[in-house]
Amino acid sequence: MQQKHAPRPLVVHRQNRAWQRMLSGRRLDLLDPSPLDIEIGDIAHGLARVARWNGQTKGAHAFSVAQHCVLVEQVAALVKPAAGPHFRMAALLHDAPEYVVGDLISPFKAAMGQTYKLFELRIQRAVHIRFGLPPELAQGVTQAIKRADKIAAFFEATELAGFAVADALACFGDPDALGVDWPDVLRHPEPLDASAAQAAFLAQFEALEGERRAGAVEPKGGARAT
Repeated sequence: MQQKHAPRPLVVHRQNRAWQRMLSGRRLDLLDPSPLDIEIGDIAHGLARVARWNGQTKGAHAFSVAQHCVLVEQVAALVKPAAGPHFRMAALLHDAPEYVVGDLISPFKAAMGQTYKLFELRIQRAVHIRFGLPPELAQGVTQAIKRADKIAAFFEATELAGFAVADALACFGDPDALGVDWPDVLRHPEPLDASAAQAAFLAQFEALEGERRAGAVEPKGGARAT
């Protein structure tokens, strides 16, 4: 009788390098990112050198993702003034994966489908764990940050990216519908150079970390937005 053998376990061999070396010395595996390989300095450095709007903005410098993240955090604080530093930290880090995957404009992301989104979500989850946020944010938190993101995008689009107001309203909605008194620094963003954008991002991160260390307790269920 022919002896039967147990099937061999499936072994997957990676043919190509799937990690990126960061300036901190960390190697971040893009397919299976570990929170232990994520450093805020690497995020700030990378985001300050990634251009929003594919670089199609006015000014002597590109409008970076780092500066956009700071803008979104400031908008989020005005949209939800009672929210704590955990919510605002989530807003600051909402585009953190772009320090390794880059910034794609929304129509191109939609055209690429789920493949790009899965890479982005894996890295976002690792970022959240690394900095003490829920791996997946509550739906209300995600929606509040997305609203702040669209408001920031409206100001960027009309001030820097050459959008007509009507086009920006159709794409991003009307910021003034919320009845918030938006300060001029938000309504009229001015692109910073990479070093200044990196410093602004890090300064806001440290400020929020200070608030959290001072005793703000993360609510159950996520970084609450109410």
